[in-house]
Amino acid sequence: MSQPVGESGPAEKMPAEKMPAEKMPAEKMPVDRMMAADSASRMLGIAVLDYGDGWARAQMTIRDDMVNGHGICHGGLIFALADTVFACACNSWGPVTVAAGADILFVAPARLGDVLVAEGRVRARYGRNGVYDVAVTCSGQLIAEFRGRSHELGERRPG
Repeated sequence: MSQPVGESGPAEKMPAEKMPAEKMPAEKMPVDRMMAADSASRMLGIAVLDYGDGWARAQMTIRDDMVNGHGICHGGLIFALADTVFACACNSWGPVTVAAGADILFVAPARLGDVLVAEGRVRARYGRNGVYDVAVTCSGQLIAEFRGRSHELGERRPG
């Protein structure tokens, strides 16, 4: 991650990959561990801002290597931001959870220099499955709506 996880709590000021596990609040460990190993999100500059049970918020700044031939952000990168928020929200409960499927609706383009903020929340959990919605915005304007379907593997991370 390129920024600290969370902005609100004193134990959250340090990036997760540098915070000793014994100083991490127990409820934050599954997501922090997942993100510390997430090279793809780190490469894209995705920063998890905060999260809790069933929700997450992250941001990504559009760089020149993220702009397509039309001069707008590549849709796959907006999807990646939303997918990272989805992963944080659905893994916040503890058991390892993966995507079973996802859809995205692009509403407006994002451009070079834009700071995208994605916020996701659980809509439903049933058995080992879940439905999560993620809104991607830029300065309050809706850029995309994402819906992810999750499946809990039932495995617990060591810890």
